[in-house]
Amino acid sequence: MYDDAVDDLIDEFSRLPGIGPKGAQRITFWLLKRPAADARRLAEAITAAAERVGFCKQCWNLSEADPCAYCADPARRTGMVCVVEEPRDVVAMEKAGFRGRYHVLGGALNPLEGVGPEQLRIRELLARLDSEEVAELIVCTNPNIEGDTTAMYLARQLEPLGVKVSRLASGLPVGGDLEYADELTLERALHNRRTLTS
Repeated sequence: MYDDAVDDLIDEFSRLPGIGPKGAQRITFWLLKRPAADARRLAEAITAAAERVGFCKQCWNLSEADPCAYCADPARRTGMVCVVEEPRDVVAMEKAGFRGRYHVLGGALNPLEGVGPEQLRIRELLARLDSEEVAELIVCTNPNIEGDTTAMYLARQLEPLGVKVSRLASGLPVGGDLEYADELTLERALHNRRTLTS
């Protein structure tokens, strides 16, 4: 429909997650309206990231260095490991104030999509627990079926090792109204309730 270069760019953008054909077309046309220097900067940033960014071999977070800044920081609590699904979850936990160590699984168990324990970095986590003194593992997977399944699987695998395994509580958001909460959220909030002390 368009010239080959435009069609190729639309095709490449449409391969990105969350970008459909219409979105890819909008991005392409926006980019082509920009000065050529903007396109070069974007291309250089993509190339630099692809060449320089890899995975930390200790926690499997994205990093230009190995070990990453979190693993190399001696001020972080070493006995507490936060297990997350993706590198973007590390950023969320940092914003929440977590100052321990991390382990990025690379996803969550999802048999329908062909994601089993072998596709995740569970073997690396178990090996890591052998070499490090970990007192508590905080499972911070998403509060959905896949995340819950992954959390239960990890708890079963780690039970014989004597490591304390905890899970983030889930429930009502701060500032939320009960009338707008769905049943599952209310059920979890009720289940994870805490005692108020004076």
